[in-house]
Amino acid sequence: MTNNDVLRSLRYSLNINNQSMIDIFALTDILVTKQQVIDWLVKEEEPGYQVISDVMMASFLNGLIISRRGKKDGVIPPPETKLNHNIILRKLKIAFDLKDDDILALLAKSEFRLGKHELSAFFRRPDHKHYRECHDQVLRYFLRGLQLTHRP
Repeated sequence: MTNNDVLRSLRYSLNINNQSMIDIFALTDILVTKQQVIDWLVKEEEPGYQVISDVMMASFLNGLIISRRGKKDGVIPPPETKLNHNIILRKLKIAFDLKDDDILALLAKSEFRLGKHELSAFFRRPDHKHYRECHDQVLRYFLRGLQLTHRP
């Protein structure tokens, strides 16, 4: 699952238009154009497709956190230079103010079962012995659960 897939899914789930996406980026002091947003949202096989970088995706997720939860003491966190599914899942957990039970409920809503211990392994430090990498399937079902909740 690419950053573009995640961006498309969030845009659809939250019913965000192009200008709102630009505004979300602006919350992290990143200026993007309408054409950039359009190019990130088209499918891979369509003309004009552009890959959204990890830095830009992290900036969008940080902006989503700010738009949904408010700015934290005026500090804008710097975007990560390298994203993985664990970081994306953590940022979405923060943006939507989700507890572990909420995430498990979203996964169950999209007909995917996961244990609480398995879920907590995704949020551990990579050097922790119980750390587990979040695979495409888990992130896809999580995003599907968000979609079913926010745009049934």
